[in-house]
Amino acid sequence: MQLTERHRLYWRKNLTITAILMAIWFVVTYVVGYMARDLNFRFFGWPFSFWMGAQGALIIYVLIIWYYARYMNKLDQEFGVAEEE
Repeated sequence: MQLTERHRLYWRKNLTITAILMAIWFVVTYVVGYMARDLNFRFFGWPFSFWMGAQGALIIYVLIIWYYARYMNKLDQEFGVAEEE
């Protein structure tokens, strides 16, 4: 199958958003987790490092999934490859 310029543009946009969201995931998972021990203030009555590890990261992960699904649905519709409902 020969890829057209439209296919390449679709995949370029897909890979770009994937890379951005993976970078956010990396920062939330490793950078914030590593630096959390230095965050010594209270947040809703708990140490911020505990809150970020137990709750904050999960919220960010759900937001990443929500945004990716929404973005890809719009991209699929823009390029005419959306699933029929």
